[in-house]
Amino acid sequence: MNMQLPADVENIIQTLENAGFEGYAVGGCVRDTLLGRVPKDWDITTSAKPQEVKALFSHTIDTGIQHGTVTVMQNHVGYEVTTYRIDGEYEDARHPKEVTFTSSLAEDLRRRDFTINAMAYSHSTGLVDLFEGEKDLREHRIRCVGNATERFSEDALRMLRAIRFSAQLGFEIKQETCDAIRELAGSIRKISAERIATELIKTVTSAHPDYLEKAYKLGLTAYVLPEFDAMMQCPQMNRNHCFDVGTHSLVGMQQIQPEKDLRLAMLFHDVAKPLCKSTDETGQEHYYGHPEMGAEMTKKILRRLKLDNDTIAHITALVRYHDERPELTDRALRHFLNQIGVALLPDLIAIKRADILAQSEYLRKEKLEYLSQLESLCAGILARNECVSLAGLAVNGKDLLALGIPQGKQIGAILKYLLMIVLDHPAENTKEHLMEMAERYEKNLEE
Repeated sequence: MNMQLPADVENIIQTLENAGFEGYAVGGCVRDTLLGRVPKDWDITTSAKPQEVKALFSHTIDTGIQHGTVTVMQNHVGYEVTTYRIDGEYEDARHPKEVTFTSSLAEDLRRRDFTINAMAYSHSTGLVDLFEGEKDLREHRIRCVGNATERFSEDALRMLRAIRFSAQLGFEIKQETCDAIRELAGSIRKISAERIATELIKTVTSAHPDYLEKAYKLGLTAYVLPEFDAMMQCPQMNRNHCFDVGTHSLVGMQQIQPEKDLRLAMLFHDVAKPLCKSTDETGQEHYYGHPEMGAEMTKKILRRLKLDNDTIAHITALVRYHDERPELTDRALRHFLNQIGVALLPDLIAIKRADILAQSEYLRKEKLEYLSQLESLCAGILARNECVSLAGLAVNGKDLLALGIPQGKQIGAILKYLLMIVLDHPAENTKEHLMEMAERYEKNLEE
């Protein structure tokens, strides 16, 4: 087999070989190339020790030298070059107690997680596939290298990585690998929130976000996302729905583009339904208040996963407003745009559409028509530059100060009062008129 390697990777491997060492492209880049995909990164493994690697290249960075990794810079691009190693005993299901360098490629590949990630390649040797990784690629399956229980005991995050690779590639997870995950699921609690979040996000932004259900069935989400378990266990006896809450959210993620915030908002938009469920006299279930409570729950979940504040605010807003149904009048929609913020509108429309498409067929055509009108009317309001926020008012705080209104809360109160007027009557958004209104409002306050 002759695999195409980037020129820089070929150069690094050739330099290592010319110096008497072994060098191979290894791991995900080999897997992706065999799948006909373009690798994001190229990792190289070698028999050379870190200091020997550094001596061969003019520009290197000590990115993880204690674990044998040196970044070699080639044409302003960094390539991680790692010495063959054997991981010592794992004491915390996260990190090896020690790392030992070895001269054996086989020993290095044996410590890796899945067979599809344990292949190496060089032009001089060809494909090194000791664990039938290429066969597993052809047969679309995820299987651990060696004993699955041992691999997951070494690093519990590998259990979530199995779900993630399955979702990204559309592969099935081999039965013995599933059995080991089910047995060791509780050990995922030893993994940091940041590492868990990375795998969850890669899963939900994959081609198969619905494969998150596998994590539920294997017992992982009980520890990393118990709210999702509650969703999966919450049927919806309502004519608008044909799935339980969790499955509805999984289907919804499939209806929206694979962008982190949108997929997470879709995952959590109904997270509060299990807590808000009520049943009327006809047997129909309702979920009053679930958007508001869901926003609060989502904020707590995303903070627990250590996501950044901007991401949390954006996703939380989408959850909070996903079920808003403003009247289709220009006046109501100006107030709606003021409430949600114009920047949120495109993503909110996308969330609403995905939500509808993941529901039952009941009134689907009417719901989509309403959404189309909502989008069109809002676009018209924005195209006419009608004021929908304080920033669009014809006057600002400095103008009010010039009237002699003292600095403080009163300025904000008057601007809010003027905005409410303009939201109802956009033609009144002129500086002259609003200054008159502000003066009159101020005098009434004084009286």
